[in-house]
Amino acid sequence: MAISADTPRAAGSPAPAAAGGTHARGGPPPRYGTRPTMKDVAARAGVGLKTVSRVVNGEPGVTPDTERRVQEAITALGFRRNDSARILRKGRTASVGLVLEDLADPFYAPLNRAVEEVARSHGALLINGSSAEDPERERELALAFCARRVDGLIVIPAGGDHRYLEPEIAAGVATVFVDRPAGLIDADAVLSDSYGGAREGVAHLIAHGHRRIGFIGDRPRIHTAAERLRGYRAAMADAALPVDENWVSLGPTAPERVRAEAERMLAGPRPVTALFTGNNRVTVTALRVIARLPRSVALVGFDDLELADLLSPGVTVVAQDAARLGRTAAELLFRRLEGAGEAPRRVELPTRLIVRGSGELPPAGD
Repeated sequence: MAISADTPRAAGSPAPAAAGGTHARGGPPPRYGTRPTMKDVAARAGVGLKTVSRVVNGEPGVTPDTERRVQEAITALGFRRNDSARILRKGRTASVGLVLEDLADPFYAPLNRAVEEVARSHGALLINGSSAEDPERERELALAFCARRVDGLIVIPAGGDHRYLEPEIAAGVATVFVDRPAGLIDADAVLSDSYGGAREGVAHLIAHGHRRIGFIGDRPRIHTAAERLRGYRAAMADAALPVDENWVSLGPTAPERVRAEAERMLAGPRPVTALFTGNNRVTVTALRVIARLPRSVALVGFDDLELADLLSPGVTVVAQDAARLGRTAAELLFRRLEGAGEAPRRVELPTRLIVRGSGELPPAGD
């Protein structure tokens, strides 16, 4: 039971704070973790529990004066209706879970916002969390959301085995994977054309005279990293250019690793003259390395960057539409929740080459 200024203190509860330690309204400090109930409202308004229920649920049968007293009690106590039981009776919680790689990554902000907007338009609440590219943490998050009875899940996979979700999907939890496909299960997926985008970006460097092009990407087990490497190799093969394996590096996107690999590729008597970087984090570190060099190095990055157009030269990128990815995934999820029964779909969205200057620099010293 909540304690208010005119409510007797329950046995065993803390005494009101001394002067200077009271709540801003003048009463004792709140007992965090407890919420007022309809019984509290009824006691304060001097009415029965059923009367409070009628007012809270907008039902008829309450006089205007009684309704006023109940509403005043609700306001004074900060009462909010607990919708959990009512929602569960309907079999839906009006909530969806989103498992991201990293909420702090600028790429995921518009994706997250787009999912939230679609959920809001369907009267649903979005709950999200970061997997930090840890498959076990992804599993824990997804199952924690399921334990809280979310109606659906949108997952950016960190791992390659999603059989742990089969019982949840069979139980009715709609599930859509975004950015990368699910592993070892057949499920809806919304992806960008990583292969085609990388192929176009590297072909753009080749068209501007580059023959020694380095590729720095994410971990090879990640679907998008593998697809972008495949696109790089395809563009080089299309131009009948050999690939020296010293020009290729996949691994964690930590700045120290990317910096070391970029410096290695750009050193020696015959360094690479251009870099293709596999995501926005790699691109940022590569730009810092290039900025310290006495010569120009061409660069095309996968994923756009904030302020990329304000650098000199501007950064040429292969851009994904992160908001469209999120919106498409969320719309597919809600179609499933509304009863769409077709086989799992794989939707692949196009990328766009944005030319700004860094990818158009000619080879230096060749």
